[in-house]
Amino acid sequence: MQDWETLLSEDRFEIAGRAFRSRLIIGSGKFKSFQENKEVLEASGAEIITVAVRRVNITDPNKENLLDYIDPKKYLILPNTAGCYTAQEAINTATLAREATGINWIKLEVIGDQKTLLPDMEQTYEAAKVLVKEGFIVLPYIFDDPIYAKKFEDIGCAAVMPLAAPIGSGLGLQNPYNIMFIKEAVSVPVIVDAGIGSASDIPPVMELGVDGILTNTALAEAGDPIKMAVAMKYATLAGRLAYLSGRMPKRTYAVPSSPTKGVPFKS
Repeated sequence: MQDWETLLSEDRFEIAGRAFRSRLIIGSGKFKSFQENKEVLEASGAEIITVAVRRVNITDPNKENLLDYIDPKKYLILPNTAGCYTAQEAINTATLAREATGINWIKLEVIGDQKTLLPDMEQTYEAAKVLVKEGFIVLPYIFDDPIYAKKFEDIGCAAVMPLAAPIGSGLGLQNPYNIMFIKEAVSVPVIVDAGIGSASDIPPVMELGVDGILTNTALAEAGDPIKMAVAMKYATLAGRLAYLSGRMPKRTYAVPSSPTKGVPFKS
């Protein structure tokens, strides 16, 4: 009989042919220092870290650089286009990141509104078409919209990243049904992004059968980011194991948990 650690070590998922053991992905914004970010990454067990090209330095070797702290041979550095409001801005940012780092992966974000930070799906879609054609491995941040998710898969995106709730809100998963519909609609990995507030928000998402989950603010703004990283590591594992095990059905009425057959009648 397999123990759970062996089971999970064999339960990998792939993006664009690259396999990952950890289904938790973390960000790099809002931390007090690159050193703290490194310690949180190590504690989380994550193998992918996203980096906002416009906000965290990975392109200028003459300044303090995140890549001085995080080994790109050990972790996948995933540049993102956070802060872009048009397709062209996102394309330019992705191109700059690739020229400076040699990394052709991009988490594509094109924001439509500064207050809510919700994605502009039309601009994201236009940028994705161009970037895929230019050889990028594109992971778009999108609404929890199964129809658009399928459109992004059809143009060649390597995964889709629907939101759980608005960026930085900490509200947790707001619409589990749409996430389920997205998972049914596409064959590429589904990575739920944005809105996680604590480790307790993670298992309900992972139990839907998604391939991974991304969080940043919930770590950076935690009272103790290292402890939260450890909690999220095990929350992700717990949610994944619960999904693999298959939960009991929900019922309207109670069902005895102890057998009643053979129990003597009592008046």
